[in-house]
Amino acid sequence: KHAFELWSPQLRNRRIVDVYLPESYGEGRRRYPAVYMQDGQNLSDPSIAFAGNTWSLEDGLAWLAERGIEPIVVGIHNTDKRLAEYSPFPDAKHGGGDGDRYARFLIDTVKPRIDAAFRTRKDRDSTVIAGSSMGGLISLYAFFRRPSAFGRAAVISPSVWFGGKEILHFVARARTTRGKLYVDVGTAEGADTLHNARALNRLLRRKGYRKDTLAYHEAEGARHQESDWAWRLPQALEFLLRER
Repeated sequence: KHAFELWSPQLRNRRIVDVYLPESYGEGRRRYPAVYMQDGQNLSDPSIAFAGNTWSLEDGLAWLAERGIEPIVVGIHNTDKRLAEYSPFPDAKHGGGDGDRYARFLIDTVKPRIDAAFRTRKDRDSTVIAGSSMGGLISLYAFFRRPSAFGRAAVISPSVWFGGKEILHFVARARTTRGKLYVDVGTAEGADTLHNARALNRLLRRKGYRKDTLAYHEAEGARHQESDWAWRLPQALEFLLRER
């Protein structure tokens, strides 16, 4: 794992970015797909993760490598402005709405830095944006808002409710973007969360996403937490990055 600090001119703050390289990275000149993950401090280190809960990322990447999928994973740490940065639209109670500037930070600052320093495949079909909860919300938004950068999105237990479910109206109006989406929810996350995820799935199907371009999954008994998301991330990335 490589870690560095990055200043965001778009948001006027700095944060740590972690880069996880595949085992085979040192062996040649091969280029790898890249996965940009929100809440980067929760991916692998219990000492800095929210409530000590991590995504057990290394285990998930080992599982993927056995199946011939080896992405570079970029974990962008959140800041104390997490809610504002991950929300594309303000919420009556929680405020926020800096999602556009955050998406520009990922595309105009983080991605060029990663592409320059590591052997990534730069094309959109090899570039995934991923996150859970509010991180899932901003990942979904960025996929439709800035389609030139991200051709794949893992939208895990997304906070569709934020901002009066405005994301559903936004997606309904957005151009249908070529690419692949993975959307999921745990059945023990509450009736509203489940209802919202189903509404999103129906909306995406209406927009023309089919079995080969949209995977929707309801995880039986799963709750809204990292240890439950950890199981689903490798399957999400396998669907998104599997070659035809």
